[in-house]
Amino acid sequence: MRFASSIFVIVSSLLFISCGNERGAPDISNEEKKALNFVIIFADDLGYGDLSSYGNPTINTPNLDRMATEGQKWTNFYSGASVCTPSRAALLTGRLPVRSGMASNKHRVLFPDSKNGLPASEITLAEQLKTVGYQTAAIGKWHLGHKEEYLPTNHGFDYYFGIPYSNDMDMIGGLLPYWEYWQQPNDSIKTEHFNVPLFRNTEIIERPANQHSITKRYSEETVSFIRKNKDQPFFVYLAHNLPHIPLFVSAEANGKSERGLYGDVVEEIDNGVGKILTVLEEEGLAENTIVVFTSDNGPWLSFKNNGGSAGLLRAGKGTTWEGGMREPGIFWGPGNIKPGLITDLGSTMDLFTTFSSLAGAKIPDDHVVDGVDLSETLLSHEPSPRKSVLYYRGTEIYAARLGDFKVHYVTQGAYGELGERQEHETPILYNLSHDAAEKFDISQEHPEILKQIQELVLAHKSKLEAGKDQLAERE
Repeated sequence: MRFASSIFVIVSSLLFISCGNERGAPDISNEEKKALNFVIIFADDLGYGDLSSYGNPTINTPNLDRMATEGQKWTNFYSGASVCTPSRAALLTGRLPVRSGMASNKHRVLFPDSKNGLPASEITLAEQLKTVGYQTAAIGKWHLGHKEEYLPTNHGFDYYFGIPYSNDMDMIGGLLPYWEYWQQPNDSIKTEHFNVPLFRNTEIIERPANQHSITKRYSEETVSFIRKNKDQPFFVYLAHNLPHIPLFVSAEANGKSERGLYGDVVEEIDNGVGKILTVLEEEGLAENTIVVFTSDNGPWLSFKNNGGSAGLLRAGKGTTWEGGMREPGIFWGPGNIKPGLITDLGSTMDLFTTFSSLAGAKIPDDHVVDGVDLSETLLSHEPSPRKSVLYYRGTEIYAARLGDFKVHYVTQGAYGELGERQEHETPILYNLSHDAAEKFDISQEHPEILKQIQELVLAHKSKLEAGKDQLAERE
């Protein structure tokens, strides 16, 4: 990628850019072609280096590797935040979480005693697709509010099967303190220690959820929904609550991976991906379905071998270093997605805009949408219209990327890793195409780049209307 050198490019990188078919993309608007179906598979705490197609030597992910080979593998694909709640809000709304109030400097995520959730005023991708006739399902972890008014069924989803927040929450009393608990051997960590509810729509059907079988059940629910809705367009948001700790697998997956329990978990997710691809092919849906795989944020490094790897990227979950927010991004869609390796920028927020465009759903014009339309990149390898990434931690911009270059204004570790908050009087600058590990500061050599990225940030801040903090209040 070439560095954007004009203020026009800087400003336009923040705006929605529409796409057409005039440059050779498949004519998906043809009335004779079925509407595209969409499946988003969203892992939890999976690192950039946790798939064999992204370089992991001991985790075997043949189905995701197949998706990457037959579709597109993106190497610069970003989550909207480095922790659970804001990253999920970003994906489903196509907006920076600070706009919806789903980012906070007090509590970084929602908890079982949180008062609020995703505001009803936000428009989710499910609601978008409902306007053009889609059946919608949310399967897996939600983490955008556990009260009924905030559940998926009140945010555009026809069906919900999953847990309302992270699988390590609702720890029962009488156990060791939270951080001491995880020092135990894996066989001392029990699924019944976490009183997490499993919902079907708005009803709790199991508590505590049996986490040994939950990954398998999520995949089976997805397959079942696809079979039931094969004759109409559908959207499935499958958000696994693993490989977030605690780690559990089914008996069939246990002990299969060279990487140990963490590898077993990732490989069981991959096995479920294979089942989803198989049902799409068996039902004749593969040619009009796009499947995306990515993760909510980087690996939770504090948990050592029970956490994942960011590969060559620096740091992990909770941080605005690359390992915290850059994720695997795989798009599969035979006959639609043009296979290839994509090194341009993309974001989970772009799924909102891209899938709305492909489905013919009008982008809302009553609030800002941060996602851009990747359709032409997916369909015909046109350059991605995304030229920038803003790295928020809570409601503050810690870093920003424009083209190849990333600047850090503030750096801070997370969960006891990598140190305290540090504000940089002279910001740190990296060329990520040359130095993805963020080792070599080049700020002294390129003051002009620091200036241009600062203009990008100031242009964004000048128009930002932050939403009311929805995470701070707890009951």
